[in-house]
Amino acid sequence: MSSKLLTLMFFLFFVAIHHIPMVTCRQWCMAMPNASDEQLQANIDYACNNDVDCTPIQPGGICYEPNTLYDHASYAMNAYYQNHGRVEDSCRFNRSSCWVFVDPSYGSCLYYT
Repeated sequence: MSSKLLTLMFFLFFVAIHHIPMVTCRQWCMAMPNASDEQLQANIDYACNNDVDCTPIQPGGICYEPNTLYDHASYAMNAYYQNHGRVEDSCRFNRSSCWVFVDPSYGSCLYYT
């Protein structure tokens, strides 16, 4: 084999191993965008009363802003899901939840995985 062909093969191999995206199976439990305010508040209350640290969504917390029920519920619901074995039943929330496969973290607010 010629040295040019070997060089080209090495280059293509190098490019291939450095540009193949990593596929992961991470998922987050989030509130449905069309969930009612009452359901979102019930989800926050349930999660925060069942082994979830909700200080990040309290005033002054790193996930307090944006200060919306949807964002606070999504954080609490995901924390509950992650803390309770990441099983389907821990993300039911009376059919007001959905799965997302893109990390919803923003700024210093990190969603558990």
